[in-house]
Amino acid sequence: MNLDLTSIVSRVGVPDDAVRELALARQGVLTKPAGALGRLEDLSVWLSAVQGQCPPTAPRAARVVVFAGDHGVAVRTSAYPPAVTAQMVLNLLAGGAAANVLAETVGAKVRVLDIAVDIDWAETGHDVPAALTRHKIRRGSMPLDEGDAISRDEAERAFLAGVAVADEEVDAGADLLIAGDMGIGNTTAAAALIGLLAHRGPAEVVGRGTGIDDDVWMAKCAAVRDGMFRARELAGDPIGMLAAVGGADLAAISGFLLGGAARGVPVILDGVVIGAAALVANALSYRARNWWLAGHRSVEPAHGIVLDRLRLDPIVDYQMRLGEGSGALVALGVLTCAAATLANMATFDGAGVAGPVAP
Repeated sequence: MNLDLTSIVSRVGVPDDAVRELALARQGVLTKPAGALGRLEDLSVWLSAVQGQCPPTAPRAARVVVFAGDHGVAVRTSAYPPAVTAQMVLNLLAGGAAANVLAETVGAKVRVLDIAVDIDWAETGHDVPAALTRHKIRRGSMPLDEGDAISRDEAERAFLAGVAVADEEVDAGADLLIAGDMGIGNTTAAAALIGLLAHRGPAEVVGRGTGIDDDVWMAKCAAVRDGMFRARELAGDPIGMLAAVGGADLAAISGFLLGGAARGVPVILDGVVIGAAALVANALSYRARNWWLAGHRSVEPAHGIVLDRLRLDPIVDYQMRLGEGSGALVALGVLTCAAATLANMATFDGAGVAGPVAP
């Protein structure tokens, strides 16, 4: 496969600075003291710039895409059995997961994709929609500490699938994108990617994931160490890193995040798994981060490293570590409020309210 990254990266522009200045000026004449709405003001200005209009409109067609995949290393690094991935895919399809509930609350829609779940749905007898596996790359990944998680060709196909999914959603009318993750063992892959891209050691990037005990944590550290050692020569090859230690789901998420930026659509990042994919996308295009917000700060230690590397401040910090896009969905509610204040508050002149006294 010939992955033409140059053509994708060349489409990543920058938000509109002129509109940003208009939004800042409008903030200065709303009926409130300057800065009184704190971070809401910053968010409203950012949304104006990425939308290219002032005032901004609150997101009306936000879309969450949950990328599901299994990881061969999970049997040694997770508190849950690998079978949970497929079970949770069914739960998401049925509307019973946290992402479904939160999305309904904030007016978003959820799409689930089996990118690399270790299952043949036809053999299980479950009646799943054909769209679930439209972009499937393979069944699971190989253990990343023993060999490459997937092949280079599979990593490229998964990455392009993510870009295509972003295009599909934007073409269908999405005005904001959220990537969610579902996969037992995916925090192990994420930790390895973050360690490589942020130049950190295994103990710095490995957290408790699904709630592992000390023995499993040490096994997880060892797996991440061995995976990072194998991929140590791939510093200038983000796609190669995805093949070596990431897996097809993280490759697809990386493509999705870059694809969203290439389409000029705002993206809210979720937790550590999405953060690892964001580091990959950022390594491919330094402009991509301008289109992203950090939805929340995960309790996973590697997520703080990601936020520092991307220079993004999380909107909320609620000690969440679920994935699925859940933290980003909570943040969407805050972003919606921010947009509403800039768009709908009265100005001093319009309301007949005296403004601040000139010095």
